[in-house]
Amino acid sequence: MLPTTWVDEFPILARSAYLNSCSLGALSRRVRVAVESFHDEWDARGAPAWYDTWLPRLAELRQAYARVVEAAGDEIALHESISAGAAVVASALDYRRRPRVVTTNLDFPTVAYQWLARERADVELVVVDSPDGLTVPPELIADAVDERTALVATSHVYFTTGAEQDIGAVAHAAHQYGALAYIDGYQAAGQVPVDVHASGVDFYAAGGLKWLLGGPGIAFLYVRRELHVLEPTVTGWFAHAHPFTFDVRQHDRLGDARRFELGTPALAAVHAQLGALRLLAEIGPDQIFGRTRELQAQLVTGAQARGLTPRVSDQQTAIITFPDPAPPAAVARLAERGVVVDARPGHVRVSPFFYNSDDAIQTFLEAY
Repeated sequence: MLPTTWVDEFPILARSAYLNSCSLGALSRRVRVAVESFHDEWDARGAPAWYDTWLPRLAELRQAYARVVEAAGDEIALHESISAGAAVVASALDYRRRPRVVTTNLDFPTVAYQWLARERADVELVVVDSPDGLTVPPELIADAVDERTALVATSHVYFTTGAEQDIGAVAHAAHQYGALAYIDGYQAAGQVPVDVHASGVDFYAAGGLKWLLGGPGIAFLYVRRELHVLEPTVTGWFAHAHPFTFDVRQHDRLGDARRFELGTPALAAVHAQLGALRLLAEIGPDQIFGRTRELQAQLVTGAQARGLTPRVSDQQTAIITFPDPAPPAAVARLAERGVVVDARPGHVRVSPFFYNSDDAIQTFLEAY
């Protein structure tokens, strides 16, 4: 159990059994203070704060995100959403000899949409189906990869089931044919350990909305250093090596992952994420991961003891789904009793995080 001081950081926990971190992480007092400090600087200084205060904070955020995934700061690009980062990656690949992109039917639609939109022109999208509705074995992904494949694009943790994918095996499946591996880590980063170097993935995207507690409007893209030679055609002025020259005749890209960035970042979201990451660093990843696993186990075993049937796999994370004939109605009924969860097609989705109490799990089980 975490110290009460950390639980008190999240006011919503005093009002509800908030078990929906996979949709939106709880707001902390630290994040509120960080955003208010940005507003104070904006009010006091206006635009001059860009040069000596806000631009350095962008660099600080890249470094902080890098620590989350065991990368280096120069391998991190900032974006306002996963979709924006994926669009830049999609624009940087050459599909003339390698038109195939491989994904799975369990992935969040954003993963496929960037390449589905290109299908008429130059991309052949291959969707690998899950044999059990829970996960996709890496060998099935490997079977879909060949010498015509440009990219394997899939998730670290599936939003549909909460099952963790072996991203090292995915990267190996891609690399054996010279393809690249793009991993959507939005459901993973913050609730499970991530080491992009050890796994060998080429791109890894995540952000503040969920387990990193920074809210909407801020995300990041890890780009393996050897790929900093790619030239995205979807770009912006923050990808320019000298943006303040305002040269419209030449786009000299930066030499690191920032060449995958676009335009002016949403500074309020940047400050929110910095506040959240400072808090998470103080608590410590081992304590966060360990406590989250405890809550996951309590939820599953408690549900099974009551005759419920949570869908779980051997690679289960803290995203637990319960088959339900009317998920929106179940979610609304639970909300009336102070329990916040979410609905997905055919399922109620519950996602405890380190800040939840044992009582929150029990409240859900009794209410459901």
